[in-house]
Amino acid sequence: MKLGIVIYSTDAEVVFNAFRLANFSLKEEDDVRLFLLASGVEYGDLHSDKFPILDLAQSLLDGRGQILACGTCLNLRDKEGAELCPLSTMKDLYELIRDCDKTVSF
Repeated sequence: MKLGIVIYSTDAEVVFNAFRLANFSLKEEDDVRLFLLASGVEYGDLHSDKFPILDLAQSLLDGRGQILACGTCLNLRDKEGAELCPLSTMKDLYELIRDCDKTVSF
C-alpha cells in the first residue's frame, strides 16, 4: 500500500504518534510519504525525551520513507528546508494525495 500522512499539528503526542504510524507502516512494507503542512513544519521543535520525534523522523528516512514540507509554511515562519524538513510545494502535496492509496492527517 502507498500511505500518505499529512501532519499539521504542533501537539507533541499527536506528531509522535503520526511518526510512529509512519515507521510501523514501513515495517509492514508499505510506501510512506509524509507531508508537513501549516504548523506541522515546526515538528522538530517538539522533540523531547518523552517524544523523540526527530529520532522517528530519521528512522523514517533511513527506512526509505519520504518527508516533505510546505515551502510557503516554512517561509511564513522564517524557516529553511533541511534534510528532516525539505522544502516542497502544493504540487507535491497534491501528488501525495493523488498517488497514495490512503491518506490520513494528524
